[in-house]
Amino acid sequence: MCAALAPGLAVSVLKAIFQEVHVQSLLQLDRHTVYSIITNFMSSRETELKSLGADFTFGFIQVMDGEKDPRNLLVAFQIVRDIIVKGYALGPFAEELFEVTSCYFPIDFTPPPNDPHGIQREDLITSLRAVLTSTPAFAEFLLPLLIEKMDSDIQSAKLDSLQTLNACCMIYGQKELKDFLPSLWSSLRREVFQTASERVETEGLSALRALSTCLSRSVLSSDDEDILESFLRGILQDCRHHLCEPDMKLVWPSAKLLQAAAGASLRAYYRITSSVFPLLVEQYNKHLQSSQRRTILEVLLGFLELRQKWDPEEEDKSPLLCSKGALCSMVFSALVEPNVQLQLVGIRVLTFLGLLQGLLDHLDVARLVDSLAQFILHEEDSQTSLAAMEAAGTLTPFYPEIFSRCLVRKLSEGLHSELQEESSQFQHDRCLQALAAVSTHPSIMKETVPILLQHLQKVPKGSMQAGIHSVVSVCQSLQQVALQCKKNAQNYWYFHQAVVPCLMGLAVQAAMQENTHTVLSQVLLKEDSLSAMVLVISAACMYLSPELAAQSVSKVVPLFLDGELSFLPGNSFPSTFQPFQVGWDGQHPVATQKKLVALLTAFVCALPRNVPIPQQDRLLRELLALSCSCDCPFTATAAAKCFAGLVNKHPAGPQLDELLGAAMNKLEEGLNEGPRRSQALTLLLWVSKALLLRYHPLASRLTDKLLVLLGDTVLGPAAGDGFALLMADSPDVLGKSCHADVRLMFRQRFFTECVPQLVQGFHTASPGVKANYLKGLSHILNHLPKPVLVTELPTLLPLLLEALSCLDRVVQLSTLHCLQPLLLDAPLVVSLHVDTLVGKFLGLTESPAMAIRIAALQCLHALASLPTPVVIPYKPRVIRALAKPLDDKKRLVRKEAVTARGEWFLLGTPGR
Repeated sequence: MCAALAPGLAVSVLKAIFQEVHVQSLLQLDRHTVYSIITNFMSSRETELKSLGADFTFGFIQVMDGEKDPRNLLVAFQIVRDIIVKGYALGPFAEELFEVTSCYFPIDFTPPPNDPHGIQREDLITSLRAVLTSTPAFAEFLLPLLIEKMDSDIQSAKLDSLQTLNACCMIYGQKELKDFLPSLWSSLRREVFQTASERVETEGLSALRALSTCLSRSVLSSDDEDILESFLRGILQDCRHHLCEPDMKLVWPSAKLLQAAAGASLRAYYRITSSVFPLLVEQYNKHLQSSQRRTILEVLLGFLELRQKWDPEEEDKSPLLCSKGALCSMVFSALVEPNVQLQLVGIRVLTFLGLLQGLLDHLDVARLVDSLAQFILHEEDSQTSLAAMEAAGTLTPFYPEIFSRCLVRKLSEGLHSELQEESSQFQHDRCLQALAAVSTHPSIMKETVPILLQHLQKVPKGSMQAGIHSVVSVCQSLQQVALQCKKNAQNYWYFHQAVVPCLMGLAVQAAMQENTHTVLSQVLLKEDSLSAMVLVISAACMYLSPELAAQSVSKVVPLFLDGELSFLPGNSFPSTFQPFQVGWDGQHPVATQKKLVALLTAFVCALPRNVPIPQQDRLLRELLALSCSCDCPFTATAAAKCFAGLVNKHPAGPQLDELLGAAMNKLEEGLNEGPRRSQALTLLLWVSKALLLRYHPLASRLTDKLLVLLGDTVLGPAAGDGFALLMADSPDVLGKSCHADVRLMFRQRFFTECVPQLVQGFHTASPGVKANYLKGLSHILNHLPKPVLVTELPTLLPLLLEALSCLDRVVQLSTLHCLQPLLLDAPLVVSLHVDTLVGKFLGLTESPAMAIRIAALQCLHALASLPTPVVIPYKPRVIRALAKPLDDKKRLVRKEAVTARGEWFLLGTPGR
């Protein structure tokens, strides 16, 4: 390692080692030292060592020959690779160098247990493969070895050989491969045709693709033989006839081989498909069974998927262009077949044909769109209809004009006719789904969004329920359009400007009509309708840029605070809009206006954190007042959520502290007495979650209040359920999608602070409220990461067992879901309580609630995985008890009972 060694000393040292030391007779550590000396000299004295010429290579061969220790082999393999890669002279010793390393191929090494060196079999395989595939000079020795090992019966040897062949093809040329191609193809073909291992088949196909890629790289001169052509000709000769066999047994192996070879290059693809495409059309017409035709279409689909790897068609003589007419007629004929599975494959094939730009002409595309429209509008099978919608959404960006003319118009007419004819909800929903699915191009979206908004204002004939369903379906389609266009800022802003003012305008107009006799007004103000509109508005705001969001929020907040209606479409508003108006005069319009706070919540809570909200302090105080003073639970919850969402994003400082102080006073006042204690509890839960997520110090005070409420006979059960809200991921205002401030590991922190108090409260509580504490505990544990739960299990398991005896079904179900993974992950702790667990689980298999019966059976199934000596005494009892659920009236319960009972029957049998 010395940097100041005199010139020539390195050569002298190595010569002495090569001539005087029999390295393989030394101890492992000394042999490792010799390899280290050589490695150090190769990195610092490369020029001197190269002056030795081939003598250095021969000397190292003698040093390494017979090495067996894996620690030394890793170093030795690296030295061999450096000799080759850094250009040391091999002279006449290339074969000897190959032999001294290839004798270890394939690696057969199992590391001893508790090996301190941590050398794995994969390390040795990778290191040896790097040596064997480092130079084309080894090709004439390596390829026969690989063929021999591929033909062996040992699966690991096959896999290693196939992976090594794949690596070789990266550096070999056709000169190295030429003489071995027939033998390689024969071995690869056999692996795919006859293998029982999916992994061997995958590696075989990968190796064939690598071979074909390697041959495709060769540049042809006029005198050269086209080896790729002859190689592919042999593959076609061996596989083509299997595609024509009447029983079609070997169609898939043959197709996989052909696709692997064709996927190497465009030249290989053209050569294979020019032969295969006409054959597939011929076989499709010859076979009449739907299953056979489906197989042929799936093979075609595989070839079409490959074509997407390269640029669009340019040459007039490409196989796809030549066979286009026959392929299209074949696929269109499949679409009119009565078999659903055949239709589904046909739709996928058509989609890929449509994606290959320049392939289909105008008439073909029109026919394609007509076929998709037929499936969407008239097909009874929902699976086919959904596939057609998906295909339409994929193809619309490529052919927007035709889809607009042929499909969007038909869908719009379909919606209009349904309103007139009172057709089924099923057809109505399908048209709405399809309009959303095709809104994947800006020009189409600008057509479909107005259609959907217009339809929202037309209530179908029938019951109020039908009107609500219609509004919800339209909103679901609008939400899908919003999520589809979120990546394009321009399209998203168009959607936002078109949809948000329209929805708010419709809702405000409905709420302001003194006598809401119109069916549309009544429908729009129903909670289900408003909840659906909330999702649309939220989806239309959460991906806005801060600049555009600020521009939009400057109009929405004044609408709710000051009744500023100017930005809403249409000016026929009969009165003022004051959702935060003080006073409870019992008039209907005031209460309905307050409901629309849900729309404000959806808007302001979906905005990015850095967007300034005008009059935020006033807005927060109005929301706080409304959340505690409103009799309508829907409105009170919306106000509480909006307050919590804004508090979560509010910058820390005196302003936030003052606001939270006011909130604490409101909570104290509301929780103590009065008719609106449940509204105060809702506010407490949402504010607690908002502060918990951002690690605010006040969160612990609010949690203490919640723990005290568990002992309340009236609010206790709801407070227990509230722990689920605190621990679960929020899908809306306090979720990451709405840019909420969510810190890492907030659940672990809450668990650490809260559970000791919860356990203590349980022990000191009166019998009537103990169930509330168990409910809270089970919700916390159910949402806690498993590793944390396992470490705390010894202290918490007795409480969980008590929770199983609780009469509250929510507690029982939550506890069962919590216990089931623990039975698998903490067997030693659980084994101490197995007697109690067996009794509790068997008792719950007779619960009136289906979900509890299923969960109890799943736990019994997991219980069978505990150490056999622990559970074997209970085998007869469990098998006898599980006979009853086998006759349960619910199929899902019977299914779980069969699985669990089978597991217990096998308990203690040989091989378990």
